[in-house]
Amino acid sequence: MWTFTLTLDRTSSQPLYLQLSTQLMDHIRSGQLLCGQQLPSSRKLAERLQVHRKTIVQAYDELLAQGWLESRQGSGTFVTTHFPESKPSLQTSFDPLKTAGFSFESKPFLERPPLLAQGPYHLDDGFPDVRLAPLLDLSRAYRNQLLRSNAYSRLGYNDPMGSGWLREQLSLYLNETRGLHTTAANVLIVRGTMMGFFLTSTAFVKPGDYVALDSMSWSGSTLNLEQAGARMLSVPVDEHGLQVEVLAELCQQYPIRMLYLTSHHHYPTTVALKAERRMKLMSLSRQYGFLIFEDDYDFDFHYEQKPLFPLASVDTSGMVMYCGSFTKTIAPAFRVGYLVGPEDAIRHLSRLRRIIDRQGDMMLENALAQLLEEGLIQRHLRKALRIYKKRRDYFTQALSHELADSIHFQTPEGGLAFWTQFKEGTNLVEVASKALKKGLYFSNGIQHGPLTFPSTRLGFASSNEEELSHCVKILKSCL
Repeated sequence: MWTFTLTLDRTSSQPLYLQLSTQLMDHIRSGQLLCGQQLPSSRKLAERLQVHRKTIVQAYDELLAQGWLESRQGSGTFVTTHFPESKPSLQTSFDPLKTAGFSFESKPFLERPPLLAQGPYHLDDGFPDVRLAPLLDLSRAYRNQLLRSNAYSRLGYNDPMGSGWLREQLSLYLNETRGLHTTAANVLIVRGTMMGFFLTSTAFVKPGDYVALDSMSWSGSTLNLEQAGARMLSVPVDEHGLQVEVLAELCQQYPIRMLYLTSHHHYPTTVALKAERRMKLMSLSRQYGFLIFEDDYDFDFHYEQKPLFPLASVDTSGMVMYCGSFTKTIAPAFRVGYLVGPEDAIRHLSRLRRIIDRQGDMMLENALAQLLEEGLIQRHLRKALRIYKKRRDYFTQALSHELADSIHFQTPEGGLAFWTQFKEGTNLVEVASKALKKGLYFSNGIQHGPLTFPSTRLGFASSNEEELSHCVKILKSCL
């Protein structure tokens, strides 16, 4: 007598014979069908399930081929006798698709909700306006890569360091725009700054090492450092950037292995690290032997004068790993970034990158290389810079006119967001929740930690002037 049922769903897209064979395998695994137990003949089971006999034959043949069943000539079809004995499980509420049967440690710092678009209006963390992205040029270049000759090499495995063409074009571009002195061998293509810092902290930081980082630092940096087991030292930031004198005092107390900083537009406050502090910082790096991870997340958007060149441009001791991406240049969905450093360090990181991500999107990388070579990325940046400057100025006027009594801010010299301090006592969590109900999303500032005044970043670049006007009106109504 069978102690279980077989149920076939005739509305399912899965063939009936596969439904049947899957259920029989489950019953064998659970011990409801015992080793050596005889199965009904194909004719009897077909009558019982009201299906064509060929369906049962197909299911049995599938299980015979996989070794779940064995056929004995003249006797019938049996569950194979080679399986270890299974006893029916008494656990009925356990769902293996939801809960693992093995133990693992869930680290609280990894609990980080994804950034998702919410509401028709947004003052985000400082994202670009994807409506300005050169998508037609990019799609043309991508199509060219798909249809070019020699598909075997083009669509096969490639160098884990990334597209050689893109690394060459990036080297030329970074040398021209940022004062670097690189070749393609100094460039590793990564998915973005998060991946670049993960590789760097994994490769060069050991558990227990001291790592300094600017106060209120980007949460992606702290996530990676906690994962690496580093001990973090916070360095305060003022209106001139990282307080290098405090870092010098920390260097005398701790053997600092690495410094993470956003030198050009400090995240989240947007202030730039002044030239004299940059030179002092490079001197400290050489003196105490700590490497510098320079996250230059939005170098291309500076409005008042020529942007300061990165620390990497004056690095004569091989102490700086310089990282950027196309996230702000084009759109966050295009996961292409670059990590620049000494050749031996880049080769080492490429070996590590290979075991977590064999290679990037070679078609996309080559398409971006084509746009760089043709000057289309550069032209897009010039256009976007003009538009974003106009939006920044409009947002400055709107905030000053509508919210002068509620907020304080300095118009940023660059970047895509304002660092905004709200009046003392403002409950930003409550304000952000009210605004979202009215269609406006902005960060409640919790990720920046405990601050003297409730503060957050208000991104202006992804909204046009009409949308910014609506954003300010909604925000005013919630304060």
